[in-house]
Amino acid sequence: MHISTKCSVAIHCLVFICEYGESKKVTSELLSLSTGVNPVTIRNIISALKKDGILSVKFGTGGTALNCPPEEITLYRICKAIEPDFLDKLIGIHAAPSPVCPVGRNIHRILDSSYHRVQEDLQKSLQSINMEEIMSKYHRKQ
Repeated sequence: MHISTKCSVAIHCLVFICEYGESKKVTSELLSLSTGVNPVTIRNIISALKKDGILSVKFGTGGTALNCPPEEITLYRICKAIEPDFLDKLIGIHAAPSPVCPVGRNIHRILDSSYHRVQEDLQKSLQSINMEEIMSKYHRKQ
């Protein structure tokens, strides 16, 4: 199973913006220093979060800010914004089972229904955690 590290980087950026966005001009360069990720990757992440309506970006002077309350930003929404098809890529199924074999002929149908349940469970779990909860955990760890 796989969820891209870009989702973790996006969450890192959002925690940083929640914590410092009102007192500092949060730029891709600043987020790059915090995350250890290339500024171009950070700009792509910010762009995806902006497109989803999670962030707003000031033109000219730069700087990012939350565009909605933290309780409205779920992990599912973040992952979906960063990688729209992440659930479909979560579990791969081998491409060419034998159509002659009874197992090979039916394995995709069997696995599709089982894996769909896993995807639904993951989606529900990701929807149940939001940035408000993550920020609460962040503040307890300091």
